[in-house]
Amino acid sequence: MKIIDDPSLREKIKIFRDRVDAAEKLAERLSEYKDRTDAVVLAIPSGGAPIGLILSRKLNLDFNLVMVRKIHLPWNPEAGFGAVAWDGTYLLNHELVELTQLSPNIIAKCISNEINEIKFQMREWGLIEYNLDVKDKVAIITDDGLASGYTMSVAVETVKKRGSKQVIVAVPTGSSEALRMLHDKVDVIICLNVRSGRVFAVADAYIEWRDISHDEVKNLLAEYNYARKLR
Repeated sequence: MKIIDDPSLREKIKIFRDRVDAAEKLAERLSEYKDRTDAVVLAIPSGGAPIGLILSRKLNLDFNLVMVRKIHLPWNPEAGFGAVAWDGTYLLNHELVELTQLSPNIIAKCISNEINEIKFQMREWGLIEYNLDVKDKVAIITDDGLASGYTMSVAVETVKKRGSKQVIVAVPTGSSEALRMLHDKVDVIICLNVRSGRVFAVADAYIEWRDISHDEVKNLLAEYNYARKLR
């Protein structure tokens, strides 16, 4: 497994103007995959959607969302103890589960809640006949950054189960801990800004940072589908 980063960007903060700037820089590192009919860009919503769509446009590759979501702690909507995909694939942070003493019933309820939210998102975004077609393809999975690595790990697992021939994780920024988690799970990791500090926040790599709303994702998907029809 190969990790590709930019030595000049290591440990630096506030290095991307915004998600557009980050995606454009990332696209340069992925130029060898441009126009390949056997490659597809997959983005983790919501923050990864604008990144993935720019990669798709710059590289002239098909695009899809990989429907994965953090499993949130019941008392903290910002913190998670794992991640789950639309198909029920999940991964738990067992250290955090033990620390917070979450019972199996609470864990099951939290997972069920997140799957329901994913299904709601899919309906909102018009993904009623959602199909993650990656069989015998190079899957380039992206997000706006890797914090813990759990969400990306679940995305990788769901893609591999569907027969992808190569999995590439491509992100603007990520923690060294998350990269270690993914090290043996994928073929290539491209992470422009790798940081190893004890405290890591994806937003710290961006000058302009804001959450991406459900409506924005819906509009981005509509733009992509319209452009695709015009090809």
